[in-house]
Amino acid sequence: MRKVPLMQSLRIIGRGSWNWVVQRPIVVSFEVTDSCTCYCRHCDHGGPRDESRNLKPEQFRRYIEALRPCVVQVSGGEPLLRKDILEVVRNIKEPTGLPYTILVSNWSLMTEDKYLALREAGVDQFSVSLDFPDERHDQFRRHPGLYRHLSQLIPRLAAYGYDDIVLNCCITSLNVREINALADRAREWGVNICYSAYSPRRTGCRDFFLNTPEEIAVLNRELDRIEARRDKTNWIVNSTSTLDATRRYFANGGAPGCSAGLRFLVVTSDGYLQPCSMQFRKYRLEERERMIREFTRTNNCDQCYVSIRSYVDKSFPQLLWENVSGYFSFARSRNAVARRRAASAQAA
Repeated sequence: MRKVPLMQSLRIIGRGSWNWVVQRPIVVSFEVTDSCTCYCRHCDHGGPRDESRNLKPEQFRRYIEALRPCVVQVSGGEPLLRKDILEVVRNIKEPTGLPYTILVSNWSLMTEDKYLALREAGVDQFSVSLDFPDERHDQFRRHPGLYRHLSQLIPRLAAYGYDDIVLNCCITSLNVREINALADRAREWGVNICYSAYSPRRTGCRDFFLNTPEEIAVLNRELDRIEARRDKTNWIVNSTSTLDATRRYFANGGAPGCSAGLRFLVVTSDGYLQPCSMQFRKYRLEERERMIREFTRTNNCDQCYVSIRSYVDKSFPQLLWENVSGYFSFARSRNAVARRRAASAQAA
């Protein structure tokens, strides 16, 4: 997550601490549709799917009341395909401002009006997929013109100064050498950047995994440079511990100790609980304790280190400290954006 205001941070940490104690999830990902506008090379979603069983907007309230997460991802597929996405967000959001709500999207359908309306409905953060800092992004996502659309729209929306746009780069063998070039693009556009790790479990394809010592060396060199570029604006969203865990994940070929189903979980488009988006055992909302007993307590899967896991894949003291030290912010986002733009202008 990016930096958030003090009172919102207190609410997130308060609920997250209580959820840790009573074994409710910290993060819930609502996959609001299985349809997508892209056919990404590293993903098992793509194109149109059956939408007839999708949860209705008012049905999301039941899950929020039962699970009470402090962070929610609204994802898909492509969530902007839903014409009722504003109502979905409104039913997820509580009067307290919780949960902290992240819209995960490829932004092929995003417009200025939609961005402002989604903010008003309750989206706190926009996570925008970006795999390459140029038109290679179109080839990887199999969506011609997507990069040009992003390059024109994102800087214009960043100029509002809300500091709520985060580029999400999924690290693969194809783009590992572009990690800092992608950070450069985030700087240029006046937004933040977050890195996640490719998992072969979704498609069964290991071609995009970092499979050689040379690729691991490139990863470490690129992430060393990223660490050296940190500053007080928090534009590099990942904590150092998360990036270190990403290095270990690729170096070891996996990451054991996953708490899927307990600390985080997925709600499918038709309303079932899954431990994660790549474990397809389905449970009804009333069966969450059975999911923990049957899956989480015996889980030995080590095949991913995706963003939703990296949020909470830590001891409680470490998670609490990183939230306190990393996300409390007394200076507001407009100043952070102004500093980033000034730094970008000086570099140019």
